[in-house]
Order: sequence, then structure tokens, then C-alpha cells
Amino acid sequence: MNKSQLIEAIADKADISKVKAGDAIDAFIGAVTHALKGGDVVTLIGFGSFSTAKRAARVGRNPKTGKEIKIAATTTPKFKAGKALKEAVSKKKK
Repeated sequence: MNKSQLIEAIADKADISKVKAGDAIDAFIGAVTHALKGGDVVTLIGFGSFSTAKRAARVGRNPKTGKEIKIAATTTPKFKAGKALKEAVSKKKK
């Protein structure tokens, strides 16, 4: 499912226009991004948690040449699925 399909699904489920559904998705993404930039954790009970993790600087290799390269330290976003989401996904369809 891509973003436009998600917008369409939300518009149908919530009985709102696709424009409003798109605005809601964009607002959600913006709010989560802003919170993560500020170092916060976003937790949606039953769905999961968005957080950040720090990766230390390290030395890697260019796969084409085999030459060592320096990879800078960075902060990356993480998502951990909640119990209800895990259970819903793992249930077999009948």
C-alpha cells in the first residue's frame, strides 16, 4: 500500500474527502517527525512506538572497490510494533 492508497482507504473508512484524509496523513507525519527531531518518543497504544536510535561512526567498505570508507555517526528513526498490531498481523485469515 502506498500513500495514495492509504489516503483512499482512510477517506472511505472515515467517510471524509480524500483531500482531508491526505491533510490528516500529512499532519500525522509532520507531528511524528517534529517529535522525533525533538528527541521524544511517540507511542500509540495497540499500534506501536516511534523513537530514535543513535548509530556510532564506523568504518565500512566500498563493495565495488573494497576500499575502506568512514561512515559518519547518525540518528535514525525506529518503529516497534505494539502487541495488538503484532497479534492482528499474525492471525491467519480463514
